[in-house]
Formats: sequence, C-alpha cells, structure tokens
Amino acid sequence: MSAMSSEPPPPSQPPTHQSSTGLLDTQQARDRSPSPLRGNVVPSPLPTRRTRTFSATVRASQGPVYKGVCKCFCRSKGHGFITPADGGPDIFLHISDVEGEYVPMEGDEVTYKMCSIPPKNEKLQAVEVVITHLAPGTKHETWSGHVVSS
Repeated sequence: MSAMSSEPPPPSQPPTHQSSTGLLDTQQARDRSPSPLRGNVVPSPLPTRRTRTFSATVRASQGPVYKGVCKCFCRSKGHGFITPADGGPDIFLHISDVEGEYVPMEGDEVTYKMCSIPPKNEKLQAVEVVITHLAPGTKHETWSGHVVSS
C-alpha cells in the first residue's frame, strides 16, 4: 500500500463533550474581536496628587485651610468623604492627599485645603488633609499596618 491515499480526509469537527448542565460544550477557542479595554484598567478621572496639574496644586496650596470631620474612609477603595465644620456638602478625599502616619477613620477631626475636580470643576476635593485629632475610643491604623488605640 502506498503512503498516498485517494480518499479525502474526514471533515474536521471540534471535539465536544457533555457538560454537567447537559449541554454540549466545544473545546475550540473562540476568536474574539480585540477590545480596547480588555486587559487594561480605565484611568480614573479624579485628579490624584500624581495627576493633578502644577497650577491646580499651587492654587490649592495658596487657598485657605478648612476644618472638618472624616465622615468615612475606605483604605481598600482609596477614598472617603469629609463633612465640613461650617456645613455644606461633603468633600471628596483621595488616599494620595492624606498627610501624616494614620489612616483616616470616621470621627477624626481634620484640616484640609480644597481643589476643584475637572472636567466641569463643579465639585470639590480635599487636598493636603491632616488629621488634627484622632476619634476617641477607636483603634487607628498606620499606613505601615500597625494598630494604635486612641
């Protein structure tokens, strides 16, 4: 018998198997259209200390110092809110704008300066945030992970 065969090769079909749901699954990889977002992180529109323009930083540093109380702060999410002492809407607080060794917690008294948030510059963000008094009776965490009772 010769190595060459006159018979056409059998049609190729993807291997299939019965899944636990009773439906047939194909083992063949799907071709996907390239997505511009697949595998990439969408950049945050909020200006952090790293992305804030120099002129916005200068304007904020020359502004008045305000007082307030930390309403909430989530270290894993990297942001929180400050309730101003003089009333008004809550002010956004980004993790990159916290000065000092402690992670802000609910009830901490803080001082801060304000910077507007682009693109419309309608909302405000707290910058140069300093904890002036730790909330009494709470355990505070340092950025390095040590827990201190206040």
